[in-house]
Amino acid sequence: MLNFGKKFSNFCFLDNHEYEFDKSYECLAALGSLNAITAGKTCSLAHIDDFIKKSNDWIFGHISYDLKNEIEDLSSENQDGIGFPDFQFFVPEIVIILSKDIIRIGVDAAHDAKTIFNELSALIPQENNFSKPELLSRFSKNDYLETVKKLQQHILKGDCYEICFCQEFYADSVQIDPVSSFKKLNLLSPNPFSAFYRSGEKYLLCASPERFLKRSGNVIISQPIKGTSRRSSDENRNDEEEINLLLSDEKERSENIMVVDLVRNDLSKICEEGSVSVKEYLKIYSFPHVHQMISTIAGELRNGVTFTDMLSATFPMGSMTGVPKKKVMELIEQYERTKRGLFSGSVGYINPEGDFDFNVVIRSILYNDKKQYLSIQAGSAITWKSDPEKEYEECNLKIAAMRAALE
Repeated sequence: MLNFGKKFSNFCFLDNHEYEFDKSYECLAALGSLNAITAGKTCSLAHIDDFIKKSNDWIFGHISYDLKNEIEDLSSENQDGIGFPDFQFFVPEIVIILSKDIIRIGVDAAHDAKTIFNELSALIPQENNFSKPELLSRFSKNDYLETVKKLQQHILKGDCYEICFCQEFYADSVQIDPVSSFKKLNLLSPNPFSAFYRSGEKYLLCASPERFLKRSGNVIISQPIKGTSRRSSDENRNDEEEINLLLSDEKERSENIMVVDLVRNDLSKICEEGSVSVKEYLKIYSFPHVHQMISTIAGELRNGVTFTDMLSATFPMGSMTGVPKKKVMELIEQYERTKRGLFSGSVGYINPEGDFDFNVVIRSILYNDKKQYLSIQAGSAITWKSDPEKEYEECNLKIAAMRAALE
């Protein structure tokens, strides 16, 4: 599917990797574009609902972090080496739904499902190998540590309680094979919200463990991640010990508790009064490299709430901003050195019934083939109790699989 899909300039591949994460589809792909909507001077957030209504079909696409500037009175002036638009949604020519025993292929009038199946079956993957990119950081270690201390002064003054501070690791004038690199990333770090996404010359290779929003009928859920620990590599110390340490860590728990309150507040803007509840609280999920603390918040949508209403109430996701949301987004712009772009944005689908599922774009490689620019961003939640050295180590832990996938 990946090698077949890469010839289309619009291509979205979503893989659950058989995790039991309230999934709707195991593996889903959208190829080609019959119709699309892209953020620009004449196209804003307000136009998305009309596009969904008129399409009445499968829709795939992305929302970039900097859509915040339309939702709130904010701006972004930092540099962006990748260039994804603030949003793009498209109606695909071909939709492929893959489960363990069945492949379903939906096509437009210009394609034949049987022909596509035969092409998929006969395809021999071709991979190109390039030299390993040398990643540079926008922050020296000392710069990073000093910036964390400055952010802690904002917390001390009462400007905010928690802020997700990110840094970029990048490489210029590099070539990669996006499909080969994504396949390596999936082998190293198979996660439930993985995505390969292409829009022209721009690529996302995503191994995300986090869901942003899912709608099923009138029920909406969000599953923020806050709290991270390394999987144990010590023969004398097992994963259960690491999990217990994470659960008892006051700083990690406080991160998650604060974001749960933020998400409850966000969902209450679009849900029936009294319907928002926490279904899972501080639950530990284990992934190939890390343990993560995840909470699940759900609510019943009010009648008449639209897709853009839901985005306006909840985006950007609290796990990638902090508390209070608007103030920390101002601080993010002040102290980070790169536009986040699609990083800490979202990729996903809307099905013909109006249900949808969107991830959080983290643990990702972003690549612009035309500019030959590669970007990996990573962050952590800064609180008053944060140890700057440990936050720096957490960022490097989070990019380990991406580094390895590029070797």
